[in-house]
Amino acid sequence: MTLLSEFQQTQLPASYANLDPATLTQHIQAAKAQLGSKLLLLAHHYQKDEIVAQADFVGDSLQLAQLAAKNHQADYIVFCGVHFMAETADMLTAADQQVILPDLNAGCSMADMANMYQVTAAWQAIQARYPDEVMPVTYVNSSAAVKAFVGEHGGVIVTSGNAEKVLQWAFTQKQRLFFLPDQHLGRNTAYQLGVPLEQMVLWDPTQGQFKGQADQATRIILWEGWCAVHQQFNVAQIKALRVQDPAIKIIVHPECAYEVVQAADVVGSTHKIMTTVQQSPQATHWAVGTDHNLVQRMQATLPQKIDFINPIACACMTMNRIKLPHLAWCLDQLVAGQVPNQIKVDPETTEKSLSALQRMLMLS
Repeated sequence: MTLLSEFQQTQLPASYANLDPATLTQHIQAAKAQLGSKLLLLAHHYQKDEIVAQADFVGDSLQLAQLAAKNHQADYIVFCGVHFMAETADMLTAADQQVILPDLNAGCSMADMANMYQVTAAWQAIQARYPDEVMPVTYVNSSAAVKAFVGEHGGVIVTSGNAEKVLQWAFTQKQRLFFLPDQHLGRNTAYQLGVPLEQMVLWDPTQGQFKGQADQATRIILWEGWCAVHQQFNVAQIKALRVQDPAIKIIVHPECAYEVVQAADVVGSTHKIMTTVQQSPQATHWAVGTDHNLVQRMQATLPQKIDFINPIACACMTMNRIKLPHLAWCLDQLVAGQVPNQIKVDPETTEKSLSALQRMLMLS
């Protein structure tokens, strides 16, 4: 059972599904005006344009976590993202602040690749091989239960924006790291810090065993998980772009495979991708390897020439579940005194997670 299974998804009324975008926008704007400072509306960069346009703040996972933690005024934090983001926001905010996810079906396939049964079994096997030598490190793209496990065992949470700084610190605390659930962020970051590929080993959660030779030289154990969006980019696509334009610059997210990152000119978080392109000369031609909603928005708003590394790649399907009808209905419910689709992490899980989350924020 996951934390979200404890919550009942309220059915979106058909009346909202049938409204046109202009009317839905009117609902949203009217509700925002009435709620005023009681409402904080956050949206991730990967959301659709129609949602981003309504947000008070737009950011990546680290930025939005920082904003949620610092806001002590809003009664309601409506999080247009996915479930692990809303869970994190709930754990970082005060007990009297309520976090709402407009559609509880907005999940994360990567986060779902690590459940507590698998994580516990992996930790037991790792401890048997490397007693007291390993620190658990989880990507923020993980469930609250996994974050609690990491916090309980003295570990830390990372985002793509602070992974290098956090892993550098973590390696000063323990000889080895157990990084989950995204193997690519762990591998790319550790390699950037000077850890050779030969000192990395995969853990296969489906088989419950190491995938490859785990020995005393191992520095980082990588959970065999990945992001479906960033799996859609490959080296052949980059080579084809360079043939078309030898001057093109390639920038990718660290959730991409190691070979893709090595073939790129720049690698970085969503925030770094945006700022790097924004600050480049207008004549620069970029190809970007991340979610298509963001890349399309960059094409429309920035003067630089911007292309997709893979033009037919799909955007994050679960992130795209939140649409104008969900947001309009959600805000109308708040105006009416109802709190729909609240994300509330239990106190024990929150307490265990906070030690790892606070380390993440301190090191950011």
